[in-house]
Amino acid sequence: MGSKDSKRLLSNSSLPVSLEDKKEKKLKGLVGTNSTSEKENGVKSSSVVFERFKEDPARIETMTVQELRATLRSVGVPAKGCKRDLVNALKCFAEKKIDGKTSLTVEEQASFSAENISVKCKDKDFSKEDCVEDVNTDLEVPGLPQHKGRVKKSATEGSINKFNTKRVTKKQNLSIRCDEGSGGMVLEAKRTVSSKIIHEVVNADKGVMPVIQTEPWTVLAHKKPQKGWIPYNPKTMRPPPLTRDTRYMKLMSWNVNGLRALLKLEGFSALQLSQREDFDVLCLQETKLQEKDVENIKQCLIDGYENSFWSCSVSKLGYSGTAIISRVKPLSVRYGLGISDHDSEGRLVMAEFDSFYLLSGYVPNSGDGLRRLSYRVTQWDPTLSNYMKELEKSKPVILTGDLNCAHEEIDIYNPAGNKRSAGFTDEERQSFGTNFLSRGFVDTFRRQHPGVVGYTYWGYRHGGRKNNRGWRLDYFLVSESIADRVYDSYILSDVGGSDHCPVGLVLKL
Repeated sequence: MGSKDSKRLLSNSSLPVSLEDKKEKKLKGLVGTNSTSEKENGVKSSSVVFERFKEDPARIETMTVQELRATLRSVGVPAKGCKRDLVNALKCFAEKKIDGKTSLTVEEQASFSAENISVKCKDKDFSKEDCVEDVNTDLEVPGLPQHKGRVKKSATEGSINKFNTKRVTKKQNLSIRCDEGSGGMVLEAKRTVSSKIIHEVVNADKGVMPVIQTEPWTVLAHKKPQKGWIPYNPKTMRPPPLTRDTRYMKLMSWNVNGLRALLKLEGFSALQLSQREDFDVLCLQETKLQEKDVENIKQCLIDGYENSFWSCSVSKLGYSGTAIISRVKPLSVRYGLGISDHDSEGRLVMAEFDSFYLLSGYVPNSGDGLRRLSYRVTQWDPTLSNYMKELEKSKPVILTGDLNCAHEEIDIYNPAGNKRSAGFTDEERQSFGTNFLSRGFVDTFRRQHPGVVGYTYWGYRHGGRKNNRGWRLDYFLVSESIADRVYDSYILSDVGGSDHCPVGLVLKL
């Protein structure tokens, strides 16, 4: 991340004469003497095109690459990338056009060859003459490597007087429109390379820096997607909240990959998460706590969640570990499977409630070279399954946590390349089916979303989370007897802080 000193205020007065001449020529080429009439004609023709898309949305999928490019160019959207990129770009534009959110008479399309740009407005009144063009600037965006890029911008009615520039992802199209109501500008950058949408809001009066919000999980990312698969979007796929007169419990689970490190992260707030989700029970995995740490952690618990139960690894310190934190006091609590060979790593906590048993589990990873694969599929999985079936004789069972298995090809970005990777071997997938699904435990997310690609884990290497190249390793499995009472099984893809994200379950009582 670069320093604040690398950002520079730019104005026309700082440009060389040669650049001013070049700018003037290019502006004439962009605007032209008949720009108004041409723009109006473009809007009329594009309206007819998008009315057809509204009547037949599947039409976009059947278009050829040449037709897609021609249509995108006709509305001023860059037509670059493979067919999937072109389809996504046109769908995005068509949806906004049909919804009435896009107006070509207000927004101007501008191509960028820099790596990520955002604009901070200093003045409320803009003039076309003050638009800066063809300027080498030092650009930066948090979390991205720094280098210099070359920026091109086209003027709108009322453009930019002074601004700071930051780098935006390569090969983007930026549409700029003035928002008089907020006294600022709204920038919508559509990335044609990975089809990521970045929304940035800048308030000129308050001088607020842009907030970049990316939602890569809403883009279908899979090496070999099947027909009908769609990406998981919690904003559109979660049912409305239950009414207050409905009795239910809201459960959440999260592999935090080190609880102490997570709590130290700047910007992370467990309080905010609890306020947003209002969960009744939170299950944790991979806390990496030692027994001596537990009391200090308990002192940090949020008000209302006084009931907490922790299992720590004693065979290897700072490793594994599970917990259950609840606002509802359980009837009983047990730790482990009752077999010393399985219980030294703190991988299981069970809490009994009125209507069910809840298990927070962290299934052993088969490890590098699959050295623990045999232990995993011949000992751990059958023992855990038998334990759950024994509990089920009294009341239904819910198993949640990092189960370290992407069960089907839909559950992993690159199935072909991970056939012998821990978590996706044939042995692990068969064991998952045999010991859990075939014995009457339901994968709640997959039942609710049979053709949806949703991941819960992204490796830190190669920008896994940024590009949504992940695995679904975290589950809520429930006894078949209560599967129909599951109101929602969901993934909180937007919650960072770990290489896993939280998953949730809403169960009617």
